[in-house]
Amino acid sequence: MKLMKTTEAVGQVLCHDITQIIPGVKKDAVFRKGHIITKEDIPVLLSVGKDTIYIWENDETMMHENEAAEVLYRMSACGTNSNETDGERHCEAAESGAFGGTASKMHPSPVKEGKIEVIADCDGLLKVDSEKLKKVNSFGEMMIATRHGNTTVKKGDKLAGTRIIPLVIKKDKLEAASHICDDGPILDIKPFVVRKAAIITTGNEVFHGRIQDAFTPVIEKKIAEFGAQMMFHEVFDDDDQKITDGCLRAIEAGAEIVFCTGGMSVDPDDKTPLAIKNTGARIVSYGSPVLPGAMFLLSYYDAGDRLVPICGLPGCAMYNKRTIFDIVLPRLMACDMILADELAGLGEGGLCLNCDVCTFPNCGFGKGF
Repeated sequence: MKLMKTTEAVGQVLCHDITQIIPGVKKDAVFRKGHIITKEDIPVLLSVGKDTIYIWENDETMMHENEAAEVLYRMSACGTNSNETDGERHCEAAESGAFGGTASKMHPSPVKEGKIEVIADCDGLLKVDSEKLKKVNSFGEMMIATRHGNTTVKKGDKLAGTRIIPLVIKKDKLEAASHICDDGPILDIKPFVVRKAAIITTGNEVFHGRIQDAFTPVIEKKIAEFGAQMMFHEVFDDDDQKITDGCLRAIEAGAEIVFCTGGMSVDPDDKTPLAIKNTGARIVSYGSPVLPGAMFLLSYYDAGDRLVPICGLPGCAMYNKRTIFDIVLPRLMACDMILADELAGLGEGGLCLNCDVCTFPNCGFGKGF
């Protein structure tokens, strides 16, 4: 790469895209990398502020921004196990199912102005290896920017963008950074796999018909967004043994997740936490630093051939638009194990502001997850 005056660059080869910005109209490359500069190009280059320009000089120790962006893409989406076939990039790890799938989960956009974007090929839960991402971005002269991890993404969604900061970078520096992803990529998409859900409705007031069950329709609607449906539903009074038996029968019937609604507070009639404990499930946490949703309970029951989450949902999940339930549900539906310290980390960002216009998940609620 060599710097020279634009007026003297006729016949030289551009080594990067030249961007033209017209406010409110466009921002795009007026000339692409590899363009051979003509006499007619000089006024155009000067008009976009290019009094001097970089032209291409071969250097085997350096890598151009376009090629470097491809390396960063592979680190993001494939790790080091990648190859290219028929002009398309495929991840051997994804093709072999190493990350939970049998087909490509993401693909690159065409390189443009030294940038490549990572695009989702399927619906699912986005996982981001935060430590790897931070290490790569700490190298300097290179960057990968992603969406928040543990959020729902759809096919066609933009997941990340990659580029180097200068026009060229030392090959050995980029190679050193790439070793961070030797054991796997920074990004993964876990498909939603839970299809059979059970709802255990609790409370004397519902059981005896004093009020209508308004909780179950809310749960049904939200799990349907992830392709699941209710296959088991029973209503019990505030008898912990009946609730325990109901949970176990639901699991025996094939339920992959169990939601117990109501009875999660500290009143004498609130027996749901005890009932869940008596199933033999491992309690991850009773309580969460989230409002609405402080009385949430998460546990896992070992059914032998599968781990079944049993969740105790507080009443707020019925009448608040967004609660702890909305934060944990995508992970539960993707069978992504939730740990106690992850729930504890929800305190920062765990306060829903109940905005007049809800933009969740495109807001700060639950982003500590």
